[in-house]
Amino acid sequence: MKVRLTKEPFDLHEALNYLLVPEAGAYVFFLGKVRSESRGRHVKKLVYEAYPEMAEAEMERIRKEALGRFPIIDMLIWHRYGELEVGEDTILIIASAGHRKEAFEACSWAIDEVKKRVPVWKREVTDEGTFWIEGDRAVHG
Repeated sequence: MKVRLTKEPFDLHEALNYLLVPEAGAYVFFLGKVRSESRGRHVKKLVYEAYPEMAEAEMERIRKEALGRFPIIDMLIWHRYGELEVGEDTILIIASAGHRKEAFEACSWAIDEVKKRVPVWKREVTDEGTFWIEGDRAVHG
């Protein structure tokens, strides 16, 4: 499955196996993780809420756009939801291509598009309270 919204931890070997082909000379991974600090606050955990059907549909649109926009072979986009502790994986994007430059560019573009377009909402649970994150901005909630 090249697009997935899941509560389960990622298996990076399983993910890569969806893309392995002899024509690919480059595989670029973006792996997002819950970090312990955000905007000067100590983060206890993140809570991701999602509209699963819409989120997966939009991730598939982004994947297909990337395939049309960049000279890549394929792309995988997986996103977690639910309560995630510090250090846990949040998002995985893998772009495969004949060469590294195209894979890096497609991967970078895709993460930006996912953050802008996919209906997944993030709350940071911190020592100072809970904050909804809108783009790069925290809103107390």
